[in-house]
Amino acid sequence: MRAIVLLCLLEAAFADMIYHWDGPGRVAPDPNTGNACHTDPGSCGCCLMQQKIHRLKMYLNGTLNTLEKEYLEAKQSLHIIETSRTAFSVGLYSDDRAMCYGPYDFNSLIIYKQVFLNLGGNYNVETGIFTVPRSGVYILAVTIYSDAGAPGAKLAICTSLQVDGQVVVGTKDVNTYDQEDSATIVVALHLKAENQVAVNLPKGCFLCDDNSHYNTFSAFLLYATE
Repeated sequence: MRAIVLLCLLEAAFADMIYHWDGPGRVAPDPNTGNACHTDPGSCGCCLMQQKIHRLKMYLNGTLNTLEKEYLEAKQSLHIIETSRTAFSVGLYSDDRAMCYGPYDFNSLIIYKQVFLNLGGNYNVETGIFTVPRSGVYILAVTIYSDAGAPGAKLAICTSLQVDGQVVVGTKDVNTYDQEDSATIVVALHLKAENQVAVNLPKGCFLCDDNSHYNTFSAFLLYATE
């Protein structure tokens, strides 16, 4: 900045030595103006410097505007990625007591109370329903376990994975030979936004669990399709 001011002062002081204001196409400056730059800015060194500074400012402002636009776009993309994170894993009970769920005289949605993970908050611990936040391919898994209580007693271990009330896949084992039994369901599904996914306990079946959490329901978004 000091160099620019000095340059302007030198140009003003030695204007008569450098420029011939009486030449063709030139107009002699008014001595009352005190600065030849106001009269002939095109041939004044300090004014040229000011023009360069102005162009530099314009370039920097344009660059900053571009960077700000790219930053906002990146921030929006990050927000989309963060909001698309969907994963949950829940267990049947939240306490340490050994208990059984069912049997009932009607089909019943299983409400898993022990929440291990609910990223995105799309699993409802009050209803047992997972509401799909966005369309995509999801991995879903259900593990079940039951105990008849005594040898020779009836064991009825069965569940079904449902989407909007329709059975997609299920497992069932009713016998008097096993006191304990378990099963696992793992499936990849293309789900749409607002689909409701839940695990159903059929009539007459029951599940048992303790603090080992043998009965679980889990899902995560593999990749979005919209």
